[in-house]
Amino acid sequence: MPKMKTKSSAKKRFRVRPGGTVKRAQAYKRHILTKKSTTRKRQLRGAANVHETNLGHVAAMMPFAGL
Repeated sequence: MPKMKTKSSAKKRFRVRPGGTVKRAQAYKRHILTKKSTTRKRQLRGAANVHETNLGHVAAMMPFAGL
């Protein structure tokens, strides 16, 4: 049997918190920031949780994360 591998893109984007929730970064904060308002950019700061409907996809990409 081949080894199970973690998706490299997933390990860069997600972190599993001690309570079992998965932390992710907010989208729409990387580029083209000049046309976005200061309020919108400020609200995109900080981390968010992966929605429970998507946890199965994250768990499949990260088999050793304990999800």
